Amino acid sequence: MSEILETAREVLRLEGEELLRHINLLDKSFENALNLLYNCKGKVVITGVGKSGHIGAKIAATLASTGTSSFFLHPTEALHGDLGMVGKDDIIIAISFSGESEEVVKILPHIKRYGVKIIAMSKNPNSSLAKFSDGFISLDIIKEACPIGAAPTVSTTLTLALGDALAICLMKMRNFKAEDFANFHPGGSLGKRLFLKVSDIMRTNDLPIVSDDVSLKIAINSMTHGKLGNVLLVDNNAKLVAILSDGDLRRALMNDKFDINDKAINYATKNPKTIDNAGILASKALEIIEEYRIQMLVVTDEDKKPIGTLHIHDLSTLGI
Repeated sequence: MSEILETAREVLRLEGEELLRHINLLDKSFENALNLLYNCKGKVVITGVGKSGHIGAKIAATLASTGTSSFFLHPTEALHGDLGMVGKDDIIIAISFSGESEEVVKILPHIKRYGVKIIAMSKNPNSSLAKFSDGFISLDIIKEACPIGAAPTVSTTLTLALGDALAICLMKMRNFKAEDFANFHPGGSLGKRLFLKVSDIMRTNDLPIVSDDVSLKIAINSMTHGKLGNVLLVDNNAKLVAILSDGDLRRALMNDKFDINDKAINYATKNPKTIDNAGILASKALEIIEEYRIQMLVVTDEDKKPIGTLHIHDLSTLGI
């Protein structure tokens, strides 16, 4: 088994070293390809066959989700009608490690005939693919991890990483923000973290609010009916001054001088953590909850009057 593990480590070493080596190999040709993509007025169309096609589909998906309109086009399907999906303002990223993949090379003359620009991703700068291209991204690896040199391994990892580099660079060039990303990812936990605001999910009805001069008995009754495990204490101006939690109550019960008719404010947490902007992302509110190790965050208006509550259980239920 140790020999097998060593093989696994060697694969990771080869792929990792190749990625690190290419950090210093990025040059003007990569920057040129990036500028072609940035100035593209249409869509970015990725094409490739075999393993390159699978990697190309992932690159297209990454570009599309980060602000660059993109889709994958299989070269064989392109020859049988799908080439009509390519517009004159589009740009092609053609992936072929050898630069001679027959299916890819066959569609290039038809693409060039419409004046569509092509960016080649290949090992060979003198290949047929490179000769048809307006931009070139090198995939010049030292060796594949496959012991017989047949299965694309290091080359596909490098291609994927360079595709990610293109996508992230374009994000920065376009000043693509979290709010933009959220618009493309409305579903699932990722979309919720980037899209849902505190105002969308905070509780606003029947908040357990009592005066700051009430007894523990009254506060406990309000806590029970409020079903939040907390009660909010406000002053004569309806401003929040303290929170009495079930934890505060348990600690109070341990006091030998505990009196249920004593004032709740004596056992409550003074100056609790609050936010006065219900428009922030719920994920940001969760960061505050985690930082201060609290279970509930009170949302107030600018006058410190409670308008809602956000409980960690609500965030957990939503998968944020």
